Amino acid sequence: MRARSDMTRRRAHIGMPRQVRRYAIGIGLVAALVGVTTTVPAQATQSIGRIGGSWTAAWGASPVEGADVPWMPSCQAGAGLADQTVRNVLFLSAGGNAVRVRLSNVFGQQSMAVGHATVAVQASEADPVPGSMRELTFAGSSTVTIAAGAQALSDPVDLTVAPLSTLLISVYVAGPTGPVTNHPFTAQGNYIASGDLTTSSTTAEFSADNPCWMLVDGVDVRVRGPVLGSIVALGDSITDTSATTGNTNHRWPDYLARRLNERRGPVLSVVNAGLGGNRVLEPRTGEPYWGIPALARLHRDVFSQTGVRDVILFEGVNDIGFDATAEQLIAGYQQIIAQTHAQGLRVFGATVTQFKGSFVWTDERAATWRALNDWIRTSGAFDAVFDFAAAVADPADPAALAPAYDSGDHLHPNDAGCEAMADAIDLKVLLAR
Repeated sequence: MRARSDMTRRRAHIGMPRQVRRYAIGIGLVAALVGVTTTVPAQATQSIGRIGGSWTAAWGASPVEGADVPWMPSCQAGAGLADQTVRNVLFLSAGGNAVRVRLSNVFGQQSMAVGHATVAVQASEADPVPGSMRELTFAGSSTVTIAAGAQALSDPVDLTVAPLSTLLISVYVAGPTGPVTNHPFTAQGNYIASGDLTTSSTTAEFSADNPCWMLVDGVDVRVRGPVLGSIVALGDSITDTSATTGNTNHRWPDYLARRLNERRGPVLSVVNAGLGGNRVLEPRTGEPYWGIPALARLHRDVFSQTGVRDVILFEGVNDIGFDATAEQLIAGYQQIIAQTHAQGLRVFGATVTQFKGSFVWTDERAATWRALNDWIRTSGAFDAVFDFAAAVADPADPAALAPAYDSGDHLHPNDAGCEAMADAIDLKVLLAR
C-alpha cells in the first residue's frame, strides 16, 4: 500500500508549482464541462461601435471550478466570497486606448451578483496610478448579475494602457457566492479585502495573500499600432506559471510578448491558456483545480478570445505521466488541429520538453515522449513547429533539461528556460500570413 500511495502523491505533483509541490495529495475527478453563454447587451454593442477601433485580447487566464486546494488555503475560491472585493493583478501583452473586461461565472453553481467593478493601471502592489481608476459598467449599469455558466463583458472605458503594463481589476460581490470560478496558480500576488473597496487607492486596505485570479478571465484592449490580433498559448503548468519567479511575469508567453513588442511593424498580442497539471485527453479525477482537458476547453479558452488568429499547442507531459500512449496523444493533437483549422486559425506545434531525472521518468514514458516529438517534428500536421525541446536540451544528454534551464525538479524549466523557449519561436513564421 505504501508504494501505491507514494506513486499517487508523485503523480499529483505533475504540473504543480514548485513551491507548493510537496503538499500535493491524491488524484481525483474533474467536474463536467459547464456550457458557456456569452451575451453582449445591445447597449454595450452600441458603445463598442461608438468607441471604434480594433479590439484584441491582451490578457487571459483559463478558468477552473472553485475548489479548496489543500496546499493553497489562502485562495478562497472553494469557500466562496461574501461582502468582499478581489483586486486581480494582470500583465498586459498589448496596449491600447480603451479597455473592456470579461467577468466569469462559467463554473459557478448559482447566479452571481457583481455590485461594483473597476479597472486601473497599477503603480505598485495594490496602488493604482493616480487618475487611472475607471468604473466598469455593463449595458450602462454599475451592477450585473451573471448566470451560472455564463460570462459578462463590460462596456468599453477610455483608458490608455501601455504594452507590458499591469492592470488592477477590482470586483466586489455581496455574496455569498458559493464556489468561485478562478485560475488557481498565478505566480502573481493578488489582493482581497472586506467590503466594497473597488475604488480604493491604497494597498493598506487589502490583504496581499490571494494567490488566485478570481472572477476575471479576460481583458481586451482597443489596440493602437499594428497589432494584427492575438495568439493563444494552449498548455499546462510550463505555460501557466510553474517554477517561474513570482511577480516578475517570466512565463514563456510573457517573454514572447516582450519579443513581439520589441519588433517594428505588425505584431500580435499573446493570451496565456496554460493550466497547471492540465492534460490533453482526460481530467484529473477529483481535483478540479487542474481544469478540464485541453480537448474540452478549446472553444472557451482558445476560439472565443478576441482577435484570435493563431494557436501554439504545447501540452502532453502530464498525459505521458499518466501513461497515455503516443498514439493516443497524436489522436488528441489531430483533433485539436482539425478543430482549430475549422475555425480558420493556424496552429503551431511545440515539442514537449524533457523530464529525465524527474519523478515522471521511466523508460516507457521516455519512448512515448520521443515518439510524440518525432511526430510533431515530421508529420506536417501543424502549420509550423517550434522546437522547445531542442531549445532547452542538455547538450550532454538531450533527454534532460540543460542545468542552466532546470528549475531543479528536472521537469519544469526555470525563468531562463522559459526565455529560451520563447526565443525558439520564429517571429517571421508567426507573423507571416
